[in-house]
Amino acid sequence: MESLARSARKITWTLFAAQSLGSASFISAATLSSILGARLGGSAAYAGFPSAVNLLGGALAAPLWSLLMDRIGRRNGLALGLLIGVIGSGVAFAAIVGGGMLAFLAGMGLMGLANAALGLGRFAAAEVHPPHQRGRAISYVVIGGTVGAIAGPLLVAPSGALGLRAGFDALAGPYAVGLIMLLLAAGVIFVWLRPDPREIGRQVAKDFPGSRAISADARPMRVIVRQPAAQVAMLAMIFGQMIMVAIMVITALHMRSHDHSLGHVSAVISAHTVGMFAFSIISGALADRWGRGPTILLGSGMLVVACWSATLSPDLVPLALSLFLLGLGWNLCFVGGSALLADQLSPAERARAQGVNDLLVGLASALASLLSGMVYAAIGFPAMALTAGGLAVLLLAAVALWVGRKKHLPSPSAP
Repeated sequence: MESLARSARKITWTLFAAQSLGSASFISAATLSSILGARLGGSAAYAGFPSAVNLLGGALAAPLWSLLMDRIGRRNGLALGLLIGVIGSGVAFAAIVGGGMLAFLAGMGLMGLANAALGLGRFAAAEVHPPHQRGRAISYVVIGGTVGAIAGPLLVAPSGALGLRAGFDALAGPYAVGLIMLLLAAGVIFVWLRPDPREIGRQVAKDFPGSRAISADARPMRVIVRQPAAQVAMLAMIFGQMIMVAIMVITALHMRSHDHSLGHVSAVISAHTVGMFAFSIISGALADRWGRGPTILLGSGMLVVACWSATLSPDLVPLALSLFLLGLGWNLCFVGGSALLADQLSPAERARAQGVNDLLVGLASALASLLSGMVYAAIGFPAMALTAGGLAVLLLAAVALWVGRKKHLPSPSAP
């Protein structure tokens, strides 16, 4: 048992390191995607296209990555995914320098494939821990994004200046730096993610016979999604992602239309991504101690407040506060939802169910990204934020109804 615990800690910290490097690359790319989409596409209506392609690529790849990792292992699958991200960053860099919209979309799509693989690392962390520790295990991996949350946007200006000195477009610099970070992340996974989390997860399932997670039979997906708890878990992640993406993607373009500098844009996105990742340990502890449902409920309420407050002012500080709350609300929904879903699954069900969940999350967020630019061009940022707020109210009501119907939440190891 002690050996398993030691291996679980090593695996979790390795995933944390890879998440830090990978998220720094992906977040720096996301910071500029709407600006580049509008510029390369020739219209603000195209602002959401790069992010939509990125998210769509990740959505379609998520179930395939899950199945592939079951066959070749988590370590090989994660390393392969990050190497695809290296290629995607290179393609995007070349497209920006050459002024090609289609090539840029292709690069963003490949980066989406990589991000989908990296995103499954949270479930790898969950499977190597016993049920009562899964919320915190997921949070440790998600908090790896804190490094990316801070470093990613803040790298935009200096890497842009570096690109200018090298004779390239300033907006291409972050993609070159991101390529290097993804290469480092792949190396971290390949060298240190040992033993493979898949093998540790199987042993953990045997050592905790009180958990539903040791069930030998894999239920059909239609049976799993009929469970109210699974429905709430997936709804929290899907709606939380849609709401967050719709506002985050268009914020940079909204700020540039109000004459904010790239430094201001980076500061607001940094505040947002700090909210997304920095408090993950607290979110995980809340999910384990307070309950999955109340954690998701709190996150849903924060999303409502964030969407409303984003309409109040285009100034730097109010936007930064709104985007911070948006990120924190997403984090609570994401960590709570991930832990709640993991509670419902046996080892034989994990790959398929988690892949389907991430597929739905990715498709929903890709749709939100695609529509955000069009809605922004048609009715402006405040109306778009209020529309996202309407979705947040629906999520809040659905989760409140589920929590209210239960006298108490099941323990993490309960059915």
